[in-house]
Amino acid sequence: MSSNADTDDSPTRQVAARPLGLWSATALVVGSMIGSGIFVLPASLAEFGGVSLLGWAVTLSGAMMLALTFSKLATRWPQSGGPYVFARNAFGETPGFLVAWSYWVSVWCANAAIAVAFAGALGALCPPLTATPMRAAACAVGGLWLCAGVNLMGVREAGRVQLLLTVLKFVPLLAFAGIAIWWVDGAHFVPFNRSELSMSGAVHATVALTLWALLGLEAATVPAGSIDNPDRTVPRATVIGTLLAGVVTVLAVTSVLGIVPAESLKHSAAPMADAAGLLWGHWAAIGIALVAAVSCLGALNGWVLISAQVPLAAARDGLLPAVFARVDRRETPRFSILASSVLATALVLSNYTRSLVSLFTFSILLSTAATLLPYFAGSAAWLRTGESKGRVIAFIALLYSAYALLGTGHEALLWGGILLLSGLPIHLWMRLKR
Repeated sequence: MSSNADTDDSPTRQVAARPLGLWSATALVVGSMIGSGIFVLPASLAEFGGVSLLGWAVTLSGAMMLALTFSKLATRWPQSGGPYVFARNAFGETPGFLVAWSYWVSVWCANAAIAVAFAGALGALCPPLTATPMRAAACAVGGLWLCAGVNLMGVREAGRVQLLLTVLKFVPLLAFAGIAIWWVDGAHFVPFNRSELSMSGAVHATVALTLWALLGLEAATVPAGSIDNPDRTVPRATVIGTLLAGVVTVLAVTSVLGIVPAESLKHSAAPMADAAGLLWGHWAAIGIALVAAVSCLGALNGWVLISAQVPLAAARDGLLPAVFARVDRRETPRFSILASSVLATALVLSNYTRSLVSLFTFSILLSTAATLLPYFAGSAAWLRTGESKGRVIAFIALLYSAYALLGTGHEALLWGGILLLSGLPIHLWMRLKR
C-alpha cells in the first residue's frame, strides 16, 4: 500500500485484500460473543437468582433484533467501521465521532474484562497464579498482550487463529450445555428474586449484565472492508453467529445457576468449572477451566482485532489523528492495536485491588454502557434511512438499547459519560485542524 492510502479520507475506502470469508466472519461473531461472560457471568447473576431467566429472555430477543438491524445496515453500507459507519452515514460527522469513540471505549473495556476472566480460568487450573491481586492482574495483562501479538501479525493470521479457537471452545461448550441442563436443581432458583430490588428492577439489572454475554453480535460489520463479498457475507455471519452463540450461552449459564448454590457462586472466579466439578469430579473442572482459558483467548483475539478497526476507519475519515490510520504492508493498524491494548492494561492495573468477580462486573457494566450508545445509534440509523422494510425490528432494537442502557447503573453510566466526553476535545481539535 502506498503512503497516500494511509491517509485517505474517503469514507467509502475499502481495503484491497479481503482475507476473511463466511466461516472466518461467523467465527469472529461467535468467538467475540462467547468469551468470558459464559464462564464468569453466573457469579454476577447469583445475587438475583431465577429472575435472571427473565433477563435472558429480554436480552436474547433484543440481541436478535439488533442482529437483524445490523445485517440490513451492513447490506446498505458494507464498509469497515460497523456502528461508526452507520452513525456517520445516517447522521453526520459529530454523531459518527461520538459513536466511534464510545464503541472504541467499550471494546478496550471489554478486553480488560475478558483478560480478567482469563486470569480466573488460569487460577482454576493453577491457584497459585492468581493467589494475590497482583498475580491475577499480571496473568490478565499477559493474556491480553499475547492476543495483541497475534493481531500484530496481520488480519489474515488473526482470522485463522480466531476460527481455530472458536471451534476448540464452541464444541465443548455445546456438549456441556446440552448435558448439564439435565442436572439443574429447581431449588436453586428459589426464591425467584434473591435481590433486594423489585421484580421489574431485578429484571432491568439482569438485562444489563446478560447483554454482556451477547456483545459482539456486530463483530462482522466492523472489519467489513476485509471480508469477502461483505454485502452478503456480513449479514449471514451476523445472524448465524448471534443465534449460535445466544443459544449456547443461555443454556450454559442457566445450567450453572441451577447446579451450584448461590452462596458459592457469588465468590467464585470460575463458576462453570465449579459446576463441572460438582457433576463429574476434579478432572471435569480442570477440563472446563482449560476450555474457559481457550475461550477467553479466542474472545480477546477477536476483540483486539475489532479494537483496531474502529479507530482505523474513523482516522481514515479524518475524525481521529492520522496515526490511527497507518497500516503496515499486511494492512495491520499497529498503532491502533497498541493503543487499545495499553488502555485495557491501564484499566486492569488501576483496579487490580478489587476481587476478580467485582473487577469483572465493573468492567462489563462499563463496557456494556459504552456499547449501547452505538447500538442505539445503529438502530436509529436504519429508521433514518426511511426504508419501510425492517422499521419495526429497528424500532424494537432501539427501545431495547435504551432500556438496557439505563440498567447498567449509576457508576457505569457516570464513568461511561466521562469517557465519552473525554473524546470531545480530540474531535474539536481535528475539526479546527481541517
